[in-house]
Amino acid sequence: MPNKRIVQTAGAPGAIGPYSQGVAAGGFLFISGQVPLDPVSGQAVEEGIEPQVERVLQNLKAILAAAGADLRSVVKTTVYLTDLKDFPRMNDVYSRYFVVEPPARATVQVAALPRGVRVEIDATAVL
Repeated sequence: MPNKRIVQTAGAPGAIGPYSQGVAAGGFLFISGQVPLDPVSGQAVEEGIEPQVERVLQNLKAILAAAGADLRSVVKTTVYLTDLKDFPRMNDVYSRYFVVEPPARATVQVAALPRGVRVEIDATAVL
């Protein structure tokens, strides 16, 4: 049996499917894609792209903290946008969270995301 640990926190929304918020294995933390759901209400942030990116990054921070890590531990993210026209505004918010030595990143446009949100971000961090 592989040595892995499931990471869960009430500081981020619970999984809306058969997956874990995060899995620690092999010295890494793999964080499932986070969408802009408020962890208390479970509702999607409905404002523009900036508040949605803020909420997603707050959710990522909560999962990182539950694993004993922080944003400086992140080595790779993938950003999924429903409209690449949101890229500059997403990037403005993202850059406030990853100021020094930002992680590697890919950004792609997708046809749709759960609950009609505009952004999803997953991450891999070192532990």
